Amino acid sequence: MMDDLDQPPRAYTTADVASQPEPTRKRMGWRGKVMLSIVTVLVVGGLGLAAYVWTALHYTYSSGDRAGFIQKFSKKGWLCKTWEGEIAMANLPGTQPEVFDFSVRSDSIAKMITKSMGQRVDITYEQHRGVPTRCFGETEYYVTGIRPASQ
Repeated sequence: MMDDLDQPPRAYTTADVASQPEPTRKRMGWRGKVMLSIVTVLVVGGLGLAAYVWTALHYTYSSGDRAGFIQKFSKKGWLCKTWEGEIAMANLPGTQPEVFDFSVRSDSIAKMITKSMGQRVDITYEQHRGVPTRCFGETEYYVTGIRPASQ
């Protein structure tokens, strides 16, 4: 015995389809439109900020080397801990040294700097301008390498 739910008694015709009421679309009210606009602005703004931060951290404005003695090196910050240091560069013996402030993002380079405290070293750095917060470092100079200086 066939169940009535398994098969309709006859096929649908064009008249059956035409007699069906038009499906009503639920329209979005003004509150829904405002919420959608706010969410869109936040998502686009967040993506734009993320793209800006990525570009600032990966685009090198300049790069170079400095030679001198590591004078100060410590891990600083309340929430975002970063390695910060100073290298004293003396051009002539007996003159006031110029101090170069730098940041380190890599823990392996920070270990090497800590081991070479008190020795003359050459550091290789990259300058990243426009980094938006101090969570990535207090300076715009990021050390990428260190080696003992040849005297």
